[in-house]
Amino acid sequence: MAQGAPVGMPAPVMAPPPPPAPMAMPVMPAPEPNTENYAAFDDNTVVRTAEQPVSTFSIDVDTGSYSNVRRMLSYGQLPPKDAVRVEEMINYFDYGYPGPADRSQPFRISTELAPAPWDARRVLMQVGLQGYEVPREQIPASNLVFLIDTSGSMESPDKLPLLRDSFRQMVPRLRAQDRVSIVVYAGSAGLVLPPTPGDRHGEILDALGKLSAGGSTNGGEGIELAYAMAKQGFVEGGVNRIILATDGDFNVGIYDPRALETRVERGRKDGIALTTLGFGRGNYNDALAERLADVGNGNHAYIDNLMEARKVLVEELSSTLLTIASDVKIQVEFNPAQVAEYRLVGYENRQLAREDFNNDQVDAGEIGAGHDVTAIYELCLVGMGCESSDPLRYAAAPATAPQAQELAFLKLRYKQPGSDSSVLVEQPVTRRQLRREAGESLRFAAAVAAYADLLRGGRNTNGYTWDQVEALARGARGEDPWGYRGEFLQLVAQARSLSGNQPAQVNQE
Repeated sequence: MAQGAPVGMPAPVMAPPPPPAPMAMPVMPAPEPNTENYAAFDDNTVVRTAEQPVSTFSIDVDTGSYSNVRRMLSYGQLPPKDAVRVEEMINYFDYGYPGPADRSQPFRISTELAPAPWDARRVLMQVGLQGYEVPREQIPASNLVFLIDTSGSMESPDKLPLLRDSFRQMVPRLRAQDRVSIVVYAGSAGLVLPPTPGDRHGEILDALGKLSAGGSTNGGEGIELAYAMAKQGFVEGGVNRIILATDGDFNVGIYDPRALETRVERGRKDGIALTTLGFGRGNYNDALAERLADVGNGNHAYIDNLMEARKVLVEELSSTLLTIASDVKIQVEFNPAQVAEYRLVGYENRQLAREDFNNDQVDAGEIGAGHDVTAIYELCLVGMGCESSDPLRYAAAPATAPQAQELAFLKLRYKQPGSDSSVLVEQPVTRRQLRREAGESLRFAAAVAAYADLLRGGRNTNGYTWDQVEALARGARGEDPWGYRGEFLQLVAQARSLSGNQPAQVNQE
């Protein structure tokens, strides 16, 4: 008989095993707050020519908005509206304008008129400026101060490590006559490399390799030391420029942005320009970086990858360093007998009062060697039935004048570097220039403008779609040796996908 419980007795009940101890859940760190800062602005509105025939603005060669938006799209997010500055998106690209015949005038003006792709009743007027090229060996001796943010916020791979690799690409272009200093700032400012001949590439690369991130940011103190080094190595008649590389986090030292601007402005008056390079995400202060570059007679770029670093610091080195025209202003007077309405595309934070055009004390934008600048107006011509507002009842009727065929009169003012007096350039824009179809450069610029407008909400392009933007850009891709236009097509596709739209299905039958 098998062993077990006695006959007639119930089998003992085994106690269930104790429940397993709860597993300790890993504590996930709270995500870093996003404190990126962009200056708010509204799109330019449509203006009735009879009421306000004159438009005045400062040129802008910055491109930081384009690459910053590209960074956001690559991380799967649409940019905030105020991060999209249309003129910087347009000016990211080279449109192949003809340059000046000689250096008696630093740039040449090109204009084109053609129907707007999003509304055939309207006309786009493209104004292009092309600066003369200067071979690298002919750039005057350069006194460069790299002012580098090494605060704790710069630790991530898209910040200080990318910054080091970016500047390394520039070093082989430096020459014996150039001088390079490296100033860092974190908890306190420090001199990493005193003014050093540019052909000592090994010493410069070693100094870059020693940079490490840590501490809070003291932008004000770093700027003071950078200007001291720039003054120590100042080159009369040469290029004297501070290149400030940062994620834009100025949270210790000079707290007031206006005080920083005042310091940069004082440096500009002493002949020392300031260029800003933005890096990273999460705390990027676009508004301050752009503003300091504007005040410092420099340009602002955003570096999101090594290809962009090469574009800014190698391919465009001449235009980044050497200014060929200062305080460049554009003023367009539209003829109310021909143009019922107009709207300037972009340049919202570059608008100037009409009287500022003739005032040589008013600061404006700079053109570097080889730079090209594009501005686009959207026009409604008289009789086309595209007016967005009714004319005023008591507005004076436009008088018929000998210049009746002129749509607009274009005026530019600029200063030769080192001069206090501006030079005036004038030329009419006539109806005879109106083409039935836009050329390649205007078509591509229009595609970029429509892309930027859609990112900002699409209120100015009459229901134009992502598919139409892509088709327009693809048809105007043209020569694309560096692949920038091809990349743009990819960005359009990314933005379309993130906005919830899918490409239209093509019937293959």
